[in-house]
Amino acid sequence: MIRVWRLGCFCAVVGHAFHPAATVAASHTPDVVAEITADLTFSVTDDQTDVLTGRGTPKLGYYGSLLTSERWSSAAAAAVSSQTTVEVWRHGHGFRQRLVGLRPVEPPAEFSAPVGAGTRVAFVLDPAYFGSAAITTDIASLDVHGPACTNTTGSGKVVIRDRRGRSRPNEYRCA
Repeated sequence: MIRVWRLGCFCAVVGHAFHPAATVAASHTPDVVAEITADLTFSVTDDQTDVLTGRGTPKLGYYGSLLTSERWSSAAAAAVSSQTTVEVWRHGHGFRQRLVGLRPVEPPAEFSAPVGAGTRVAFVLDPAYFGSAAITTDIASLDVHGPACTNTTGSGKVVIRDRRGRSRPNEYRCA
């Protein structure tokens, strides 16, 4: 199981963003953008903002972080990361928080957020756990649906951009 997680951490986080908990959104409806910037560094952004209440205040999860049980795969990836940054926003109002492992370094702080709604989680995976590389170079072979997904219809999409040391990013799209 540990070996599978090491090899599939990136794919698991992206797949879960596209197949979120039912309280976040229906499967295949989120728009997801994943960016790989180094062999141990990536971010996943989607257009869902499940931790902001109707009053615009954050609902806190694990250890007082912006990662709740609805985003369990991001929380698992954060647990094996040396640093994670979580951002959530809606209607120009947003919160950002840094974590080491799964524990917050600071409480959520407000930031000037973009238009719309979304969640972005950026990970720096821990090299003590993963070694020098954890993300495949063949992003076209990644399965963002997984074996349990039987219905692949929906309005959402996944875009994966690999920005590791190339003059032009390698981009893969799936729905």
